[in-house]
Amino acid sequence: MTAAALRRLAEDEGIPDAERAHAEGAVTEDTAEALAYLVDPFDLVGGVDGVELQQASWSSERVEYDPDSPEWDLDDDDVDEDGDQDDESDGEQVGIG
Repeated sequence: MTAAALRRLAEDEGIPDAERAHAEGAVTEDTAEALAYLVDPFDLVGGVDGVELQQASWSSERVEYDPDSPEWDLDDDDVDEDGDQDDESDGEQVGIG
């Protein structure tokens, strides 16, 4: 992934040299940065009818995975840090109580 991001940076003629050097360092040090340079979230959903992306960001962290741990419940992705749950039926957030 890093190599692909570096190739794309090398091919991008619209980036000033100082910005290119910074971007090369970022994608070399962090795989999430490489992914962010390769994949534009707006391009991913731009052609989907009824979808308007308001904000996008990339981050990553290393964690130990224990498939038997109750902390790895698949439904945990539906709850954000505030304890709110996304209601997929209408796109609004609903509090869990």
